[in-house]
Amino acid sequence: MTPTNTSLAETTQTGAAPLAAGFADPVHDAQGCFRAVMNAMARPATRQLIPAGGLKPPAPLTPVAAAIALTLIDYDTPVWLDKPLMSSEAVKQFLRFHTGAPIVSEPVEAAFALVSAPESMIPLASFNQGSLEYPDRSTTVILLGQTFSAGPAVMLEGPGIKDTALLTTGPVPPVFWDQVIANNRQFPRGIDLIFAGASEAAALPRSTRITPQEA
Repeated sequence: MTPTNTSLAETTQTGAAPLAAGFADPVHDAQGCFRAVMNAMARPATRQLIPAGGLKPPAPLTPVAAAIALTLIDYDTPVWLDKPLMSSEAVKQFLRFHTGAPIVSEPVEAAFALVSAPESMIPLASFNQGSLEYPDRSTTVILLGQTFSAGPAVMLEGPGIKDTALLTTGPVPPVFWDQVIANNRQFPRGIDLIFAGASEAAALPRSTRITPQEA
């Protein structure tokens, strides 16, 4: 992440609304968020508190998703936005200013994807799956507006999990978990997932094995 100058972020361009500010303390806020995201990735199904640094991004971008974006995304990581986010000039200006990331129109070109309407999201297979030679070039997909007490539960096994763990999150499409199971069977290829809630985030790396639970 490239630290930003908050005073510059608060300036107003001629005829334009003020640009929402980034982290109040770019270095320390980003470091705290990075640790939380890495802990979520290392321990699938655990919810990690995301220090949003007082962020008030333009809707439909949420503070937690904005914090993750400002931490992980930079000028060298193309980002794809779903239709509600792409339709907001304020969101695009916010991300371009604070991260420098190019916004791409094709999901397969993205290093990161932000999905503000996960219940109607495109298939996971639409994103870059990486290759056997370069699995790290796959897309990391960030789902916004997640509620960890709603949605179907899935049982997780694999690295970072002692025995098994349960993950409940939503909203997601009805076919979502079938797509995730197919995705993770490609390991080491496949996308990684980050679920961004109101104040916390959970993650699901492609190395995790998934078993749906009976409703």
